[in-house]
Amino acid sequence: MQLDLSGRTALITGSTQGIGYAIAQGLARAGARVAINGRTAERVDEAVRQLQQDVPGAQAVAAAADVTTEDGAADLLRSLPRVDVLINNLGIFGAQPALEITDDDWRRYFEVNVLAAVRLTRAYLPGMTRQGWGRVQYLASDSAVVIPAEMIHYGMSKTALLAASRGFAKEAAGTGVTVNSVIAGPTHTGGVEKFVYELVDSTLPWEQAQRQFMREHRPQSLLQRLIEPEEIANMVVYLSSPLASATTGAAVRVDGGYVDSILP
Repeated sequence: MQLDLSGRTALITGSTQGIGYAIAQGLARAGARVAINGRTAERVDEAVRQLQQDVPGAQAVAAAADVTTEDGAADLLRSLPRVDVLINNLGIFGAQPALEITDDDWRRYFEVNVLAAVRLTRAYLPGMTRQGWGRVQYLASDSAVVIPAEMIHYGMSKTALLAASRGFAKEAAGTGVTVNSVIAGPTHTGGVEKFVYELVDSTLPWEQAQRQFMREHRPQSLLQRLIEPEEIANMVVYLSSPLASATTGAAVRVDGGYVDSILP
C-alpha cells in the first residue's frame, strides 16, 4: 500500500518519546510534515533532531507547548495555525487504589487525557472541514473497555475519549474529515517499564518482569507480550492516509487481542 501524506502537516501531541515519537516517525516516512510537541523547547528540539536522523529527509518542526492548559494551546495555535492531521496522543497513567483517588486526581486525568484533546479538536477541526480533508485521531486504550482495577481514573479518561471521538465524527459527517480512536493494548515504553516494576518484583530482569506482568495483570492478551510502539504507529499512519477514507467514527483496536470481544 502507498501511504502518501506528502503536502500534509501532522501534529502529534506528546511526541518527544514513546508511542508519540513512533507515530511521528511513521508519518514522516509517509511524507508528512511533522510537528513534534512537548512541554519544553529543549526536549522538543532534541526530538526534532533525532527524527531528522532517524528518517533522512524528514520535514519536522518544533511545536513546544503545554497543551493541557488553555494558554499553552493558544501558544501552539499561534505557531501552528493549521494542520491536516491531528493525533491526540498525550496522556498520563499510573496505578492508584480506587478509594484513594482524590478529586484533584480525577480532575487532572480528565484535563490532561481528555480535555486537552477536545480543546485541540475544537480548534483544528473547522479548518479541516473548510478544506474538505482532514484526519483526527485519539489514542485510547484497552483500559477504556476493560477498566483496570488499579487505575480506574485512567480507564475513565480513555472511555471518555471514545465518546468524544464518536461525537466529533458526527460533527464532521460528510465533510471529508475522518475522526477515529485507536485502542492501544499494553505497549512497551519507558513509562510502562516503570509501571510494570511498580506491580512486580523490581529486581527481576526485564524480560522476566514483562512475562510476569502479562501473566498476572494482563492475562487476556493473545499476544502474551507487550506491543511495540511501532505497531501502534502503523495503524495510526494508515488511518491518517487517504486509503482510510471510509473509516470514521470508529474505535480501531491494536490491542493484541486483549479485549475479549469481536467488536470494539
